[in-house]
Amino acid sequence: MSKNAVPFQVADISTLARSLKQQLSDQPGPFGHVSLLNMLARGAGYRNFQHFRAQMAAHEKLENPAPPAPVVEVDYARVRRIARHFDAKGLLVRWPPKFNEQQVVLWVLWSRIPARQSFTERQISDLLRAEHHFGDPALLRREMVEQDLMSRTLDCRDYRRLERQPPPDALALMRFLSKREGEPAYSSTRQNSDRQGPNPARAERYST
Repeated sequence: MSKNAVPFQVADISTLARSLKQQLSDQPGPFGHVSLLNMLARGAGYRNFQHFRAQMAAHEKLENPAPPAPVVEVDYARVRRIARHFDAKGLLVRWPPKFNEQQVVLWVLWSRIPARQSFTERQISDLLRAEHHFGDPALLRREMVEQDLMSRTLDCRDYRRLERQPPPDALALMRFLSKREGEPAYSSTRQNSDRQGPNPARAERYST
């Protein structure tokens, strides 16, 4: 099995030689492969070979950092198409027939669920019912769980929003709807308080 080469260099070969001589005289032979590697590493100023490898790996990452993640462009035409599924007040009018549109729509509903809070099934259903017109909170609840936007215990007694970073198209749709409604966009550190009842203020929207 091939192994990655591990470069090795020292500032002074004489210092390395003296260190090896001392280590060889202090330890009875024969010397195994790992023992020799540890001796060489100590001769270069490291605690052992594992310390040497860890230092080299860290140095390599600093010298050659991973390339930045590619910037994902927002498809604004798609965002406007999906926005047609919402009315002027930002409520979901219909369930989109296309799966990729459903995903973006669910992110909007996700942004209106208060973060870091626990809900019973009835509470989360009431919250979702207040955000759409077609009267099927069970569908929305189930889809959010299946798409990992919300967690649910096995006994269905506890629902919580899962904290994730929305994709660019979802963020753009949130901003578009918030401007149309005249409300501030989602912020992870702020909750609006302009609504009463089971849907407290379209909580915590992203603002970018």
